[in-house]
Amino acid sequence: MTPRGRKHLLKPVAAALGALALSGCISPSADSVGRYTAPIGGSPVISNETPYSSALRCMSGIVSQHPVRIAVGQIADYTGKIEADGSGRKVTAGAALMAMTAFSKSGVHMVERFDTSVAELELKYANNKLIGDDKNPNDGDFRKIMAGSIPGSDYYVVGGITELNFNIRSANASGTGGGTATNAVTGTLGGAIYVMNVGLDLRLVNTNTLEVADVISYQKQIIGHQISAGVFDFLGTNFFDLSAGESALEPIQLAVRSVIERAALEMVTRIYRIPPGSMCASPLNTAADPLGDRPYPARAAGFERNGSPYPADRPTSYSMESSNDPRQNPYRGYSSSDAVGDVRLRGRY
Repeated sequence: MTPRGRKHLLKPVAAALGALALSGCISPSADSVGRYTAPIGGSPVISNETPYSSALRCMSGIVSQHPVRIAVGQIADYTGKIEADGSGRKVTAGAALMAMTAFSKSGVHMVERFDTSVAELELKYANNKLIGDDKNPNDGDFRKIMAGSIPGSDYYVVGGITELNFNIRSANASGTGGGTATNAVTGTLGGAIYVMNVGLDLRLVNTNTLEVADVISYQKQIIGHQISAGVFDFLGTNFFDLSAGESALEPIQLAVRSVIERAALEMVTRIYRIPPGSMCASPLNTAADPLGDRPYPARAAGFERNGSPYPADRPTSYSMESSNDPRQNPYRGYSSSDAVGDVRLRGRY
């Protein structure tokens, strides 16, 4: 290689090494705290909230006063969508954990039924007299297995993520312009916007009778966009081709959490009879809750709670309050005469 060629080759290599030295700050030996380099970033840990989290927490004052126990079962991913590279599913497998968090925010009395492996192992050890008595650990006594020590659930929640639809609608535009001369400046500009959605189906089941007490199906649309721009130009004997872009997509898993919290919010209002005048209704009457208006079905004749029919003075249907707001109001299906804490649900479909 000629000296001139070597000179032109070393220039980009030196520039690349300089850039690495400035940005990497990597040492071949670990520092005093055991790191070769300091990680970038520094974002603090924050709570994982949705537009419905505040409404759920608002209900905790009423819900915590009434001992209705709810368990969360399997909420699986039924979309069948996986990543193109086979690295995993596109939708979270932790929907059941999100539901537990949602009900916990509202103060619901929950009992564990999702993962009982540790409790079952402890029960096995206690049955074999391998676990000592906590009160008297040195006297050789063992933990007693007491009948009826585990409280049962009144209702349990199961269901799944049933929809994940890509590119429901998209739009894009792009353009190129510049001078007509050979060495004239040219530029490009383009953008695209697209919409997808995720859907959820949950059901609330009476643990004692296995009757399906409530079914909820919600979906949420997710939006994304892309913007790009570029410039191409000749400057003397050199040319430059510069481009820049930006893209964003609303988090899919956060959308899943949002529909789960919205479903939990409606289930809680029905189970615990949250009064219509509660201030907890205010977070729902916002642009963040654009659900279509639909009536609640009337209570089915003969629907019973705890084996006893409801009093005859209970209304068999609910009157819909007139409202100019097209968004759904989950409280509008209740009568103001209903007692707070009544666990009666709406009737079967």
